Amino acid sequence: MDKELDKKENTFLESPQIATTEEEELRKSTNALLNMLEDVEESRRKVEEERDKTGAIITNLTDGLLVFDEEGKLSLINPQAEDFFKVRGKEIIDKSIIELGTFPTIKPVVTLVGKEIKGIFRKEIQIKENLVLEVSTIPIMREEEKLGTLMILHDITREKMIERMKTEFVSLSAHQLRTPLSAIKWTLRMLLDGDLGPILKEQREFIEKSYGSNERMINLINDLLDVTRIEEGRYLYKPVFANIEPIVQFVINSFKKEIEEKNLQFEFKKPEEKLPAVKVDVEKIKLAIQNLLENAIRYTRPGGEVIISLKYAKGEIELSIKDTGVGIPKDQQARVFTKFFRAANVIRMETEGSGLGLFIAKNIIEAHGGRIWFESEEGKGTTFYFTLPVGKEFLKEF
Repeated sequence: MDKELDKKENTFLESPQIATTEEEELRKSTNALLNMLEDVEESRRKVEEERDKTGAIITNLTDGLLVFDEEGKLSLINPQAEDFFKVRGKEIIDKSIIELGTFPTIKPVVTLVGKEIKGIFRKEIQIKENLVLEVSTIPIMREEEKLGTLMILHDITREKMIERMKTEFVSLSAHQLRTPLSAIKWTLRMLLDGDLGPILKEQREFIEKSYGSNERMINLINDLLDVTRIEEGRYLYKPVFANIEPIVQFVINSFKKEIEEKNLQFEFKKPEEKLPAVKVDVEKIKLAIQNLLENAIRYTRPGGEVIISLKYAKGEIELSIKDTGVGIPKDQQARVFTKFFRAANVIRMETEGSGLGLFIAKNIIEAHGGRIWFESEEGKGTTFYFTLPVGKEFLKEF
């Protein structure tokens, strides 16, 4: 037996080729392992760099960031958000959205998003006298699974201050302009009525043109004052329960002359049954309807068609104003309800208008808890719709 072992050992020692092959394999395995370790180390280094880079971005971001996990608990807050709320991160990390509501500075945000942290986009909220934030929430998703929610807080205090200053300037200027314009109006009216003596036909034509231009200036001033009241939150002040049908009819009657002059095919489709009363500021609702109907008449060519429909459905009163006018270009429709917007095709027509009517109408309807929208195709016409809720008092303030 010992002889056989000695023989095998001698055979191995006498076979340098076998030893060399195994050493080569061992060396290759070692090199491969070292390469893998180097790759792992490189990957770890890159991950750490990305983590540090992301951390630096979050830390130095001028917007506040809060990250909530899938259970609605706060898992991350950046320094800017800490500064907004005057809290330290370690005091509120791992607290639920409900628990965060116990902090006075965070409570307004909690009230806005709710305990379920609902999706919102660019909602303004005042945290304190000199801090207004714009809040947005974004779900953090991995494929179909929700991992949490990201809340972004953007400081718009400066923008709101500038906006307030602009509003105050417009309000002051409009008030200062309205007094002399009113004096000019009544002076021209006295001349036209012959209170200051007879005037020649040619003189009357010039005075009537001046009177018309002055009226347009007064209407513009009134629109600007309406806008400033909206922006200052003091626009609706006489809410009463009223039937909407006679309000619509009153507005229609005020446009009879214009409808006849343009030979429009006009129709008011009234509901078959009496509509329930709604709580509205009557004068403001009249103004909203007037602005919509005025646009329909103004931008519909002679011989065209304007139809007003009134109906009740699903707890809402819905009014629509359909015209066969010039329509709104598709690429401009997103701006329809913004201040001073006038479509390019309308400007080419050289029609009058300040671009404030639809902005005012939208704010009036939404202040009543209603909705306003439209459908339009350039060259074929536009239909504006708005709804008013029945059985509810509107509570929204501007």
